[in-house]
Amino acid sequence: MSIETLIEQATIPPTSGSMSSSPFDANSFDEAVMSTYGRFPLALDRGSGCRVWDTQGREYLDFVAGIATCTLGHAHPAMVEAVTRQIQKLHHVSNLYYIPEQGELAKWLVEHSCADSVFFCNSGAEANEAAIKLARKYAHTVQEIDKPIILTANASFHGRTLATITATGQPKYQKHFQPLVPGFEYVPYNDINAIEVAISELDEGDYRVAAILIEPLQGEGGVRPGDVTYFQKLRQICDETGVLLIFDEVQVGMGRSGKLWGYEHLGVEPDIFTSAKGLGGGIPIGAMMSKKFCDVFQPGEHASTFGGNPFVCGVALAVCQTLEKENILQNVEDRGIQLRNGLNAIAAKYPHHISEVRGWGLINGMELKADVALTAADIVKAAINQGVLLVPAGPKVVRFVPPLIVTEAEVNLALQAVEQAIASLTA
Repeated sequence: MSIETLIEQATIPPTSGSMSSSPFDANSFDEAVMSTYGRFPLALDRGSGCRVWDTQGREYLDFVAGIATCTLGHAHPAMVEAVTRQIQKLHHVSNLYYIPEQGELAKWLVEHSCADSVFFCNSGAEANEAAIKLARKYAHTVQEIDKPIILTANASFHGRTLATITATGQPKYQKHFQPLVPGFEYVPYNDINAIEVAISELDEGDYRVAAILIEPLQGEGGVRPGDVTYFQKLRQICDETGVLLIFDEVQVGMGRSGKLWGYEHLGVEPDIFTSAKGLGGGIPIGAMMSKKFCDVFQPGEHASTFGGNPFVCGVALAVCQTLEKENILQNVEDRGIQLRNGLNAIAAKYPHHISEVRGWGLINGMELKADVALTAADIVKAAINQGVLLVPAGPKVVRFVPPLIVTEAEVNLALQAVEQAIASLTA
């Protein structure tokens, strides 16, 4: 099931404290907003650092961070300053003109990655769409493939547009949206033999595998890190066959793994990779990055009205520079070790309920055993009652993705709350 279908009504206890000046009306909200999300019965009103407060004044530790998006937490001074400065200067013009802030952000990304050039858009799905289009053009114009195929992994997630749900190897996201976009095939994750067999079987007639689109760590698929040997063999296969290797770094990139990019954990470089979520720290921005040899787009072949505007690029650059200046990657590494150690200690206390803890940096998952009735959504709801926000990654995995500035004390508080939540469900 998707996150939306996992969420059921949770009972949030009443609390004292300052309340929003205007009482929140959920019924009025639901009347005006399409019901595309299953929502917990919380209306969040404000935030600071790794804390958020609801409209009833109750405080929560935010270990969701907008689903791995609020890199610097809430109301970080660097972002407040960048937002204020840029909105007072110039917030939007067209890509008909040079945009200095866009160039500065692109330069930072190129200097801090294996990419040679960047295309800016508004979201992870758009970044992956751009990567798919670039791979298809490269297939037609360079590889001379009439009917290109892009391989993706089972249990992957690449977005909600029609092409990206087709690329997503989870039928639940594709249901009722057929016909899907042709040109995609699926293989098991971390299974190199399956890749070799697929390329051998699919390369027939006008059809050929042109690219492999894959996550260095599967986020929505259960927080499953890529296997180093698998990815190094994948890079070798692509080098030998000319197949493009595309990494979806939308969730794991921009420091969340403890390194700036997920591919750094695997000892390989992609030809194309995508970013969004943490890139803007919560301001909507996406990026598709490419090495020079496969950067085959020409003017007019791909575009975005809002992509790379002065406002988002100015703020995203501030996020990037703050990551570097404040040595936040070291905090991600340290707090990630602390969090995994703490979760493993909890797992040891509940061996009949918890099967595994896994992850990189500050993207971690705690998997529940398949044969128990307890679900990830159960724990998420119980954790809300303990004052901590978490998010499922499938029906049996609880995901922990706090802001990258989370402190040692805050991790300890979250661990205590999670243990109390589990205890309340297993008593």
